[in-house]
Amino acid sequence: MEHLRKEYPNGKVAVDDFNLQVDRGEFIAFIGTSGSGKTTTMRMINRMLDQTSGTIKIDGEDISKMDPVKLRRSIGYVIQNIGLMPHMTIQENIEIVPKLLGWSKEKRNTQAHKMIELAQLPDDMLQRYPGELSGGQQQRIGVVRALAADQDIILLDEPFGALDPITRESLQALVKRLQEDLGKTFIFVTHDMDEALHLATRVVIMSRGKQVQVDTPENILRHPANQFVTNLIGEERLIRAQPNILTVSQIMLDHPASIRPDETLKDAIDRMHDRRVDTLLVVNDQNVLQGFVDLNDINRIADVTTPIKSFTNREVFYVQADSLIGDTVDRILKQGVKNVPVVDSEKRLVGIVTRTALVDIVYDALKGAPESDHQPASPINADIHATATKEGGDSQQ
Repeated sequence: MEHLRKEYPNGKVAVDDFNLQVDRGEFIAFIGTSGSGKTTTMRMINRMLDQTSGTIKIDGEDISKMDPVKLRRSIGYVIQNIGLMPHMTIQENIEIVPKLLGWSKEKRNTQAHKMIELAQLPDDMLQRYPGELSGGQQQRIGVVRALAADQDIILLDEPFGALDPITRESLQALVKRLQEDLGKTFIFVTHDMDEALHLATRVVIMSRGKQVQVDTPENILRHPANQFVTNLIGEERLIRAQPNILTVSQIMLDHPASIRPDETLKDAIDRMHDRRVDTLLVVNDQNVLQGFVDLNDINRIADVTTPIKSFTNREVFYVQADSLIGDTVDRILKQGVKNVPVVDSEKRLVGIVTRTALVDIVYDALKGAPESDHQPASPINADIHATATKEGGDSQQ
């Protein structure tokens, strides 16, 4: 995107001299106050809006010279109100763009089953109608539908804005996993700074139609460009991002309790007893994280020969070893998650972060005091200390 400008007939300038180069496989988040131009900029990418001047090129080709219909079919699009066709089944909704592109019935059917699996929803849901699904389930379908035609670029326009916090976090985890696993290029518009910092590889902060700062989440947190960015980020996030805050790899515990998908319920019970834990992380032969099983799962299964893969919880939040501690604070302390698996760039399990390790080290880092001194020194520190004390210990190690 080079020197983009969008000016309306009434003279209002929505976007002014916008420049950005996006590499394949990046996750870009646009964020800013209302009217900053973030949504307008994104909608110019698929020509839902045409720019007044400037150029947008995809793989070197100027989109203004492309057929806008073909362009839009080549770019996935997820919106806040989902946009599922109520009179069509979920399968028919997923197949809309592939059908327009002339895919065979067999290929469309195969892709629909693949997409419902990516959405982590049961296969029989393909024959249901949108009205039979919850809002969160519908939004999952909206996300994978945008991937159904195997487009390289996916646009997401505040897709989680209308969802409750629990459903929202679940969808964020799904989007992050899909983007990392499939290597697609995501352009994401949000008004939620935590969402932008958690999901994106680079964040574009906008104000009054102009770019204010474009950088990685870590650099934006540590080096805000000006007071506008500082105010947008907020004091608590900036405190958590100071250099004395460690990375996940520095506080994780090695050798978390794990089990293979082809092992049995009896193996799980023995493993939990031996390791004195109530949760096991499920990994394949390459040690890639697949999900988890816990005591609740085990208590509802009667046959001790049942394989682990038949009752694995596949929706598991995880962090990478080089992530900042700040990426895990809210989920462990505020959301009540007891521990978080740690993986490498190939999603191989390398450790686990427990509540105790996080509270002790993050508290000391925020306070900047000796390890022996654990008296809260600020409202933020007090909240962390109180939450940890109230909610108790770990389910692993």
